Amino acid sequence: MEELVYQQLNEKVYKEKMDNGLQVFLLSKPEMAKTYGIFTTNYGSIDQTFTPIGKDKEITVPEGIAHFLEHKLFEKEDRDVFQDFTKLGASANAFTSFTKTAYLFSATSHIEKNVNTLIDFVQDPFFSKESVEKEKGIIGQEIRMYDDQPDWRAFFGTIQSLYEKHPVKVDIAGTVESIQEITKDDLYTCYETFYHPSNMVLFIAGNFEPESMMKLIRDNQSRKTFKAAPEIKRSYPDESAAAAKAEDSITMPVTTAKTMVGVKEDVSSLTGEELLRSELLSGMILDFYFSKSGEYYEELYNADLIDDSFQFETELDRQFGFTIIGGDSRKPDELAKRIKDILHTLKEKKISKEDFTRMKRKKIGQFMRALNSMEFIANQFTHYHTLGVDLFDVLPVIESLTAEEADQYVENWIKEERITVFQVKPQANE
Repeated sequence: MEELVYQQLNEKVYKEKMDNGLQVFLLSKPEMAKTYGIFTTNYGSIDQTFTPIGKDKEITVPEGIAHFLEHKLFEKEDRDVFQDFTKLGASANAFTSFTKTAYLFSATSHIEKNVNTLIDFVQDPFFSKESVEKEKGIIGQEIRMYDDQPDWRAFFGTIQSLYEKHPVKVDIAGTVESIQEITKDDLYTCYETFYHPSNMVLFIAGNFEPESMMKLIRDNQSRKTFKAAPEIKRSYPDESAAAAKAEDSITMPVTTAKTMVGVKEDVSSLTGEELLRSELLSGMILDFYFSKSGEYYEELYNADLIDDSFQFETELDRQFGFTIIGGDSRKPDELAKRIKDILHTLKEKKISKEDFTRMKRKKIGQFMRALNSMEFIANQFTHYHTLGVDLFDVLPVIESLTAEEADQYVENWIKEERITVFQVKPQANE
């Protein structure tokens, strides 16, 4: 068991790679009442085309299968795993993103039993034809529910306008039509390929003794047999650097239109710390100009172009990246034009060293506050680990950023062909 000591943050993480390839990280917090565990596989909704382990031929599985698999793992032949956690006084959940699937629990008691339960149910799949068919109706209802949510439609509509071929444009849950194609055999194929321990990370944070916890996990894995797993071969379509559409819209029963401006980010050459630095700079720059204390927020608000729903976000990951800015507006076209104009003029501005120092201090403050949450630490640690970055190295990276680096980032950031505008418009009165 290796100790990773972060003196600047006064944190210590224990690390060990199991014989089967499972990477385990432990963050002991004796002062905390709660323990949080998350078991993550490096497999998400964008991983539709791949070569199954033990096969030579590449296949493409139905859209939404990673999310479908997440649902089905909780259902065993004789029980629902949620009940197992409830009996142990734990709260359990799971989520699927574009690039990963995670299973988690939080509890204040029976920690070792809960850790074993978490590991065992994820590593013991059971899929039957009958249960798969039943799940299609349940997930179909979930998809229809999200289809009725204007904010969700605005978010995914923007991504679909940015990307022409890449599976990031597909709703994580898939479509009502695509999930009908999923079979029991499809689920086992995806499970056997992507749920091998060597493609997974287990992170436990909270009130426990590290040595005994690592021994528990070591013993748990030693009781199981896994085939040797070669490197997973994933495939993604070639995607243009330009946005798929300059603009698009849908109508829904909303009283106020939603306008989102999307930027297709270039992550093709970024790896590890480069990806992190770009993500940090993008977030800091957006905050500097568009947060409530930013240069342009008050202007947009006073012009009656935005309200409190106005927001922005950047997501950079393997294979894709996007920035989305917008919200509700009574003047949607005018808002879209103004945001685009602002983005194009940013390269003409220079961020002063004094301003950038304040930006860094704010970012450091946000990061340090977030570290008070074990959920944040566990989720973000596993996220960054799959990108080859250590969460606890984020602070020195922030400190190393410079105003010149920010200016260079802005200089290469905005290009008209990478921008899209997506709107959710009120339905016309009949």
